[in-house]
Amino acid sequence: MSNTHFQYGDNNGVYGDPEADKSFAFDDQSIRKGFIRKVYLILMTQLLITFGIVCVFTFSKGSQEWVQRNPAIVWIALGVLIVTMISMACCEAPRRKTPINFIFLFLFTLAEAFLLGMIAGQYEAKEVMMAVGITAAVSLGLTLFALQTKWDFTMCGGVLVACLVVFIIFGIIAIIVPGVIIGLVYASLGAILFSVYLVYDTQLMMGGNHKYSISPEEYVFAALNLYLDIVNIFMYILTIIGLSRN
Repeated sequence: MSNTHFQYGDNNGVYGDPEADKSFAFDDQSIRKGFIRKVYLILMTQLLITFGIVCVFTFSKGSQEWVQRNPAIVWIALGVLIVTMISMACCEAPRRKTPINFIFLFLFTLAEAFLLGMIAGQYEAKEVMMAVGITAAVSLGLTLFALQTKWDFTMCGGVLVACLVVFIIFGIIAIIVPGVIIGLVYASLGAILFSVYLVYDTQLMMGGNHKYSISPEEYVFAALNLYLDIVNIFMYILTIIGLSRN
């Protein structure tokens, strides 16, 4: 008696089992959902640490004065930021091996939050809070858009890299030829570019019907990408608010 779960073999004698295919798809979907939950949990922790340190520098003049008296701490934070970011981007162990990956990510987040807090400390408290609110609204809106849209942004990786290179060159020109108008244009382009990057990185994380996706083992790297997108959006929105005041 034939087994109705099996189909006829192909020329190579390979048979398909629909039930096994369904089970595999279900397992894959479960892994992806667990991966997404882990990424967002890590991201929320990073953002809370960052927001807390930014608030300290924004509302406490003593912390800003302490940094001014100890400028070496800035170079230490910058060194930690660069070393941890390059390590996580280029080496597999700092990204995938537990607990090394969490240690590297925690150090990176502390360094990034410290430097961001220093920048935020140069602005008025209401401007920083406005930038935080706008960034939260933009990030939520873009995440929902990335989940709902039929457009596949994962195919735009090459275009985004090209745009980033042009943006960096424009940033160098903005430093050489400073001005409020060129500063506003630069910050606006930066906010738009990293908004698109947020959609791109979100869809890479989601997987599903998108052409490209990130491996579930890369949860630290996925969280890092989303974190950097949101931090950059915040920084450029804060710059726009500050320049508009001037």
